[in-house]
Amino acid sequence: MQHPLRIDTQAGLQAEQELLAAVCRGEQPDGLLFWQSTDQTLVMPRRMNRLPAFDAACAASAAAGWPVLLRETGGEPVPQSPATINAALVYVAPRSEGDQNRIETAYQRLCQPLCDAVTALGGQASVGEVAGAFCDGRYNVNIAGRKWVGTAQRWRQGLSGTRPVVLVHGAMLMDNQRESMVAAVNGFNQACELPQRCDPQSHVALHEHYPAPQLLADLAQAYGRLLAEIRAKAKP
Repeated sequence: MQHPLRIDTQAGLQAEQELLAAVCRGEQPDGLLFWQSTDQTLVMPRRMNRLPAFDAACAASAAAGWPVLLRETGGEPVPQSPATINAALVYVAPRSEGDQNRIETAYQRLCQPLCDAVTALGGQASVGEVAGAFCDGRYNVNIAGRKWVGTAQRWRQGLSGTRPVVLVHGAMLMDNQRESMVAAVNGFNQACELPQRCDPQSHVALHEHYPAPQLLADLAQAYGRLLAEIRAKAKP
């Protein structure tokens, strides 16, 4: 059985960036990381610290038990806790694929194994936006129309101007902490004078319906096959 790396959220975000940097430097061709937070935080893009009420909103969020951390990828505030397992896939974009659709391709590579896993468990999987979800996006992975996995990606240039490298990330809600997570996001948005409000019923935790003890092992195999295919495309 595959077990995620259990570390605090800051260390998890740092581990992702170190994996991305290692691939950019050519120290390894690609990488896969599963990690699970040991603490409880509200993670948001660095650009949000420019909002006028940001410091006050951070203080209110910390007082409510959700200290704020900043990340390098975009999007909106996302809760991290032991209820969430993160998957990070890093690879060099093959030259043969071109650059026109590389963002969509990266999301598809992350999302398809997640959808396949839900289907194998007997669930109804889809990819797309879900009204009322926090950090909603076109590449949510959903179960029966409710958001299960939030996704994001970051691109960097490889060593000495070689092919670009992507870190594509998914945060899987495994255990039901929907109510407190949504309250944390809504509380921050309200304190920061942002209009967005989220609904806990727009989200679903995998273990609400499926125990799925083999999920990470199955995902690791699927992503391993994908990375092998990408390496094969990169060969001259």
